[in-house]
Amino acid sequence: MNKAELVAEIQKSLGTDTSKAAAERSLEAVLEGVKKGIKKDKSVQLIGFGTFSVTNRAARQGVNPQTGEKIQIKASKSVKFKVGAGLKASL
Repeated sequence: MNKAELVAEIQKSLGTDTSKAAAERSLEAVLEGVKKGIKKDKSVQLIGFGTFSVTNRAARQGVNPQTGEKIQIKASKSVKFKVGAGLKASL
C-alpha cells in the first residue's frame, strides 16, 4: 500500500462527506505528530499498534561493494518499530 492508497482508505473510513484533501491532511498530521514525538521523547507508543523508538547505531567497518575497499561507517541514529500485540494478532 502506498500513500495514495492509504489516503483513500482514510477517506473511506471517515465517510463520504470527507474529501480526499481532508483525508490527506489527517494522515500528514498523524505522521507529523509521530515525527515530533520521536524527536522530543525518543519514542511514540500507540497501544495495540506498536512503538516507534530511536536507536543508536555504533560506528562500524563496512565494505564498498564496487571496489571491495574497507570503509569506516560513522555512528548514527535510526528509528525502530516494534509491533504491538493488537497489530500482530490481526496478521
